[in-house]
Amino acid sequence: MPIDLDNVRPKMEKALEFLRGEISSIRTGRATPALIENIICSVYGGTQKLKVIELGTLSSFDPQTIAIQPFDLSIISEIKKGIEMANVGLNPIIDGQIIRVAVPALSTERRQEYVKLLKKHLENVRVMIRQVRHEKMAEIKTAFETKEIGEDERFNLEKELQKITDEFIEKIDQMGEKKEAELLSV
Repeated sequence: MPIDLDNVRPKMEKALEFLRGEISSIRTGRATPALIENIICSVYGGTQKLKVIELGTLSSFDPQTIAIQPFDLSIISEIKKGIEMANVGLNPIIDGQIIRVAVPALSTERRQEYVKLLKKHLENVRVMIRQVRHEKMAEIKTAFETKEIGEDERFNLEKELQKITDEFIEKIDQMGEKKEAELLSV
């Protein structure tokens, strides 16, 4: 059974997708629907728990405001309460048939906290990428020890695997640099 590296990229791609989700929810001082879309609200008298994105249409009203247009107007106050209860530092206001959420500017200390959080997320995903590499390296080593592959093939597979790993680590670093620049720009 020859060793192939075809399943390595999809696994690493999943780790990158996870990272995209994690860093999109970190505030940059700019109003984006990603800040509130995953907040869980208890609606219909507490019988259901749904994410904000499932309860209405989200849009950026301007750089400082997010607007939520509920699908069902009878739960507008429950959505407002859910956002308040999430304790994310946002204050929703009901304005007729929509909910406006003003996103306050971030203080310098808060920006630094978010940069630390970002770096933690980046490192966690780097570890995930390295774990995928480690598992494949073990597979290559086992194949070599059982004489399924020769020394040249082992060397070439390990080299290619490291190249793929480096490529994904580079993508993580680029995503981190871009988000850090967003966080630190006022």
